Amino acid sequence: MTDTEKFQRMIDESRRIVFFGGAGVSTESGIPDFRSVDGLYNQHYSYPPEVMLSHSFYRSHTKEFFDFYRNKMLYLEAEPNPAHKKLAQLEQAGRLSAVVTQNIDGLHQKAGSKTVYELHGSVHRNYCQRCHKRYDAEFIRQSTEIPICECGGVIKPDVVLYEEGLNQDTIYGAVKAIQNADMLIVGGTSLSVYPAAGLIDYYSGNRLVLINKTTTPMDAKADLTLKGSIGEILEKIRIPEKE
Repeated sequence: MTDTEKFQRMIDESRRIVFFGGAGVSTESGIPDFRSVDGLYNQHYSYPPEVMLSHSFYRSHTKEFFDFYRNKMLYLEAEPNPAHKKLAQLEQAGRLSAVVTQNIDGLHQKAGSKTVYELHGSVHRNYCQRCHKRYDAEFIRQSTEIPICECGGVIKPDVVLYEEGLNQDTIYGAVKAIQNADMLIVGGTSLSVYPAAGLIDYYSGNRLVLINKTTTPMDAKADLTLKGSIGEILEKIRIPEKE
């Protein structure tokens, strides 16, 4: 039995699949990976990207933060790739119970996924820090200087910056989904970003599948590892009939 056939059999036998994904899912839609050789962290800026995407930099250099954010964090034209689409189909077929993602681009929802836990927030949610009115990503992109609400407050993206904690309700939902999963597919992540990467430790089943182009610290613990493009691998999967 090939690895692809084994993967298919696991999916056929599962009813509560959870997918845990990282930047590698988004790169196949043309969104740069922060940590790749050509990624954001290896480009030159006045400040390191980790600094420019920190809470303290947002507070002390707000204009520079938004200049960087609009230029390097908003990819609103990106479209879902085969990985996003296949996961949405698995959910519609009643086989996938949740997507847990480290990405902030909203492409899982754009592909049709309904239950998505966004560990690091979303560029599509922005709120006034004074009156809490909500704004979409296009408003931020079209803004100049510092985006200001009609009440005069600063509009902040609902993304988790460095020095900020993860949303506890999101963490709770993700952990519960992973604990209840009968199959966990981990894809497009090196499992190096914590605390997010630690969430997969809550899975206790025997269908842990890792899909990535490079090795990860969890490869030895996986029941199946698949090396390559996550979109190409998931595209080969046949969707089981809805029960």
